[in-house]
Amino acid sequence: MKKLLTIGAILLISSLTHAQSFEGSGIGKGIRFMPRDSSFFLQWNTRFQTQYVGTLNLDDNQYEDAFTIRRFRLKFKGYLLNPNIGYKVELALSNRDQGDFFSEHNDAASIVLDAVLKWKFAPGWQLWVGQTKLPGNRERVISSGSLQLVDRSRLNSRYNIDRDKGLWLWHEDQLGRMVVREVLAVTSGEGRNITSTNESGYDYTGRIEVMPFGKFKSKGDYFGADLMREERPKLSIGVTYDYNVGTSRERGQLGRFILDANGDRVNSDLATLFADAMFKYKGWSVMYEYANKRVARGVINGWDSDGNERYFYTGEAHNVQWGYLFKNNVSVDARWTQNTPTAIMINEVEEQSIIDDPETRYELGLSKYIAGHTLKIQVSTAYRDRLTKDDEMLFFAQMEIGF
Repeated sequence: MKKLLTIGAILLISSLTHAQSFEGSGIGKGIRFMPRDSSFFLQWNTRFQTQYVGTLNLDDNQYEDAFTIRRFRLKFKGYLLNPNIGYKVELALSNRDQGDFFSEHNDAASIVLDAVLKWKFAPGWQLWVGQTKLPGNRERVISSGSLQLVDRSRLNSRYNIDRDKGLWLWHEDQLGRMVVREVLAVTSGEGRNITSTNESGYDYTGRIEVMPFGKFKSKGDYFGADLMREERPKLSIGVTYDYNVGTSRERGQLGRFILDANGDRVNSDLATLFADAMFKYKGWSVMYEYANKRVARGVINGWDSDGNERYFYTGEAHNVQWGYLFKNNVSVDARWTQNTPTAIMINEVEEQSIIDDPETRYELGLSKYIAGHTLKIQVSTAYRDRLTKDDEMLFFAQMEIGF
């Protein structure tokens, strides 16, 4: 990490020495500069989230809490040679940010989130090459720094298809006032930073979005809350279908590797469907998402490297969130999420969900936007109504700081 920061500092100092100006730099817009020959453009953003989480078990009244640096990101984007050849690099440096990737990557850090080249080769067309987010559910594609509540929903944490490596083909067209956007992706299928040989097949993702009333201001269909206070109703409807051929991980691109009795990776096909919508108008915002994941071919279970039985995570979930942003940039928000993992037949007469506990979650939040999503304070509380485990109350507080 020290080497990485040192290299970053050298790059910054070198670039500043030859930069023409900082025109366009500012909070939320990062530090922007360009060499005298205009051979490239660089925007550097840094942000981190300081988070508090408390959990109250409503059965035994036990309370647990923790402070953490939820995320710490370095992001670089810009273009090379001309604006039609863009790039994005994003690094995750906090331990919490990398989650359980240590155990999934031979105890090595998984720092690289995005490393992708973007080529605008014709009007309305782009080709992306590298590693970045797949065009899955809307909430996952929205940046973690631009969320309406403290963190993403249970639907996202259980069903999202995250990031992968490969090719993305984007197209956007305007039909009168309506905007239609399509994307196709062909990727490795087992997630970011995996270095092993792809022996089982690829992942195929397709998404279409329709904005019947035209585009949102400042790409508002992909950030939480109506910070731009849309003067006219704006709506975006999206559908994604993902088919992952021969994956070995519990959630396709995420989770533990599942092994057979011989210790070899199993290869099952996972099919995932997402449907979502975003609506904004004069401070009001509503977002809906649906997710459904199933094993389309192959076994549904196996073992992990420690000998524990593991299942591919399948089921369905619904998520609705809505809120209102007052003129003093205080937002009141709410969320309802229902997760129904697949029930498994454990004997001849009994079927139950052993993949995960079914639950319904109700959440209320309050946010103060000091400088948009770049500098904000958010608090929320949630009630977890769980089917077979103790119900819980959750308490969150978070400050987002960046430039």
